[in-house]
Amino acid sequence: MRVLFVAYAEKTHFLGMVPTAWALRTAGHEVRVASQPALADAITGAGLTAVPVGTDHKMWKVADRFLKSRFAELNPEFAKAMRASTLPPFEVADTPTEELTWQGLKDGYDEVIKAYKMANETMIDELVEYARSWRPDLVIWEPMTFAAPIAAKAVGAAHGRLLWSLDAFGRMRRHFLRLNAERPVADRVDPLADWLSEEGVRFGVEFSEDLTCGQFTIDQYPDSVRMEADLHYVPVRYVPYNGPAVVPRWLWEPPERPRIALTLGVSATERFGGYAVGLQDILDSLADLDVEVVATVAEEGRQKLERIPENTRIVPFVPLHALVPTCSAVIHHAGFGTINTTSLHGIPQVTMPENDDAPLVASRIAERGAGLTMRMSEATGAKVAESVARLLAEPSFRAGAARLRDEFRALPSPRDAVPELEQLTHKYRRESA
Repeated sequence: MRVLFVAYAEKTHFLGMVPTAWALRTAGHEVRVASQPALADAITGAGLTAVPVGTDHKMWKVADRFLKSRFAELNPEFAKAMRASTLPPFEVADTPTEELTWQGLKDGYDEVIKAYKMANETMIDELVEYARSWRPDLVIWEPMTFAAPIAAKAVGAAHGRLLWSLDAFGRMRRHFLRLNAERPVADRVDPLADWLSEEGVRFGVEFSEDLTCGQFTIDQYPDSVRMEADLHYVPVRYVPYNGPAVVPRWLWEPPERPRIALTLGVSATERFGGYAVGLQDILDSLADLDVEVVATVAEEGRQKLERIPENTRIVPFVPLHALVPTCSAVIHHAGFGTINTTSLHGIPQVTMPENDDAPLVASRIAERGAGLTMRMSEATGAKVAESVARLLAEPSFRAGAARLRDEFRALPSPRDAVPELEQLTHKYRRESA
């Protein structure tokens, strides 16, 4: 069958799709990946076939003025609030049901749809045009790329989401539908359905609820971590992939002391103009421990350091799936790839989440006894070093991390999930389209 993966041009979201794309390809299916032109190099770099559609979105260019260091220097409090803010649905995903209000969720959709439009509207027309040309049987889409289900419905293809986060999207949607149904018919408003209806009608696609959350959802978290809604989930084991990678010579030998990895992700420097935590303070505090620290720090961040402690190795990049298994603990920002790679290898972790789904998943990892967490805005070198010392001294964290590792590894591999994806394609594809 023909399978079209679709993601708006956000590299970190695409990377989580690669193992499933390759699983389908090695199972004998034709696989292509559609996105805006900016993502083409990442797609081909993963050995997949890219289909550039539309023009590049301007979402980060619009946000850029509020996130760069110069703006932060002139408006420190506002910049801090902007950076720590969370767009719906993440900010309400773990809110108790009784505390949610229709107005709050409706206002959340009004706000987040602005981002959805910027991410999608430059690619919808050409994506539909390409789908009509290539005629995919199955479309697998990143959960903010609503252009994909419109294109799938336009050609009768089956379609499902592949999550790069907890399913706050699905949970928020189910809460909103419940509260909306409780209102008088004349007072019901659905901003997401209205937008998708306006876009879909141009291609003969009538709104149906699967346009919001797919006909099924591929989820890469085990039951103890997963955030579920009343949807069909296809569990798939997370397989680390973060682009082309080379294992350095120094990583061949086991460490002489407990190795601690420190990584704060690429978005901090690429999007936000720097780290939101005192990197120098953390490194100085870790220098007091009898450990070896390997810190992945972009060149821009390294230049801001006043000193590098003797027990610290600074590298711009090292493949996490090669580094993490050699570590006794990992300190990180709770990004999807980092937290999953660490969990998959059973390594205790100190998480410093900043926004979006990171605080939600970090709290779940801590609740499983696999690590400790603190918000990035509250992190200090002393707190981080104290947390690392606890992970190394208390066996319960290693045991908790091992239990979590076993849960991750018990999930079906992407290759093992292919038969279910084939069955779902047969179930939902419109043969007459």
